[in-house]
Amino acid sequence: MVDLVLVLGDQLSPELSALQKASKSTDIVVMAEVADEASYVAHHPKKIAFLFASMRKFAAQLRADGWTVDYTRLGEGSDSICGVLMRAAEEYDANRVLATEPGEWRLIEALRHCPVTVEQLPDDRFIASHKEFEGWAEGRKALRMEYFYREMRRKTGLMMDGDTPAGGQWNYDEDNRKPPPEGIDFAGPMRFTPDETVEEVLQLVERRFGNSFGDLRPFWFATDRGQARQHLAHWVKKGLPDFGTYQDAMMDDERFMYHSIVGLYINAGLLNPMEVCEAVEKAWQDGDVPINAAEGFIRQIIGWREYIRGIYFREGPDYIHRNGLDHTRDLPGLYWGDATDMRCMSRAIEQTKEEAYAHHIQRLMVTGNFALLAGIDPFQVHEWYLRVYADAYEWVEAPNVIGMSQFADGGIIASKPYVSSGNYIHKMSDYCGSCAYSVTKKTGKGACPFNLLYWHFMDRHREKFASNNRIGRIYGTWDRMDDAKKETILSEAQAFLDRMDAGETV
Repeated sequence: MVDLVLVLGDQLSPELSALQKASKSTDIVVMAEVADEASYVAHHPKKIAFLFASMRKFAAQLRADGWTVDYTRLGEGSDSICGVLMRAAEEYDANRVLATEPGEWRLIEALRHCPVTVEQLPDDRFIASHKEFEGWAEGRKALRMEYFYREMRRKTGLMMDGDTPAGGQWNYDEDNRKPPPEGIDFAGPMRFTPDETVEEVLQLVERRFGNSFGDLRPFWFATDRGQARQHLAHWVKKGLPDFGTYQDAMMDDERFMYHSIVGLYINAGLLNPMEVCEAVEKAWQDGDVPINAAEGFIRQIIGWREYIRGIYFREGPDYIHRNGLDHTRDLPGLYWGDATDMRCMSRAIEQTKEEAYAHHIQRLMVTGNFALLAGIDPFQVHEWYLRVYADAYEWVEAPNVIGMSQFADGGIIASKPYVSSGNYIHKMSDYCGSCAYSVTKKTGKGACPFNLLYWHFMDRHREKFASNNRIGRIYGTWDRMDDAKKETILSEAQAFLDRMDAGETV
């Protein structure tokens, strides 16, 4: 009996559960570049090229390892995964498909309803199973990541001294919030020159997806496991030592700071999360990096990444449509590159367009903060993030946007909305020095829009947040302002929003 073994574009791992259950001698690996997956949102061209090139190389690796691989290139077969499986099942007389569970409800449901029998296996590349996360979450009033993270530290043994955390603390986040330094002594991620396989894919993407938002070239991503491991070693040695201290900082002319960019490779399967964390732990054990850098990074992987996945699957398919603050404004053109005088927004979106990347504070406290303050429809914000970032898959992107960034899930992930005036951006970046607006101006010509919109947001959501113990006290500052000043702030904020809605440059 022949089984088909489905390998998706973000499952490029030899240890994949579907491969582990299959037999090289009898079973057929099925991989396909299909239009449905490439275009259910208009993905950044770099993301499409990265996945197609990585898929082609992984298929070659599987063949070299003794597998029979049925690989369909874009345009050569069905436009859907299910269509590809139906064709392959008929060709090879297979009655069953082994598949590792996809990372999106959309595709999970498609496989459940496929005419071919599909057995979906757990994706055990993650540290916490669905059952394990459910067990942790059961009965808790608040699902705070910090406590889940501690369980993951105990389970993995990473940076542990027996039952206690190395250094005596679970979390060194207080040491990881410094503003930007005067300069960066790290050249950024390793860049790989496109080989023949990559170049062929780049030309395909130019032909088929040339009108999508984002620059395809220059293209420098790693596209196989060997390159991804080279990149990891490069970053651990040269970027990790200062990663922790400056992980929240932003600089006008430094797009990558000390960030690892490994999320791109972990999420596609080229790197395993534990091998990455173990490389970081070893660098700390060898005395090459400080404890705050190692712990801060490991927390992002075994804490936040695992926690976010747990939330996505626990909350179900409707999570992406939640809108707890009833925000309905359309996403403005400045998110697609229309001119804006806000330096922080302009630089973050320009970088996103050119690199398919921005780091977590640019996403949370610049583009996400602005969307929340402006009252933009969270589903539109969610789709934007899913479209423009090469590391974005719905399981990881949606909770970060719907929950953490836009507070649209009503507080499941975040205990308060992550909003700020221009002061936070000024403190944590050098954007404000070259901005057309003045971060120190609260009202009047040239006042920073973040300053105006902050109070506009707080005022319109007072009923919801006045009793919040993390943000409610801010209303005392608002109440001490005289009525004329409050009216000026609100009217100028509304005028800004009206201009933006009208398509004017703001």
